[in-house]
Amino acid sequence: MTKHLADKRKPTTGARVKHFLRLSRAKRETWHRSESAEGGSRLTQFLRIARGRLA
Repeated sequence: MTKHLADKRKPTTGARVKHFLRLSRAKRETWHRSESAEGGSRLTQFLRIARGRLA
């Protein structure tokens, strides 16, 4: 019997890891939205409503 195609792969050069590390070292602004001034008050209001408290 011959080997399966997956068993005959050539060794990788690590290009995927290099690309991932390059992306992970990039500025975080590319991955996350910057918080607005109203973000804190929105969270406070959400938590208040979640706890069942009225204004």
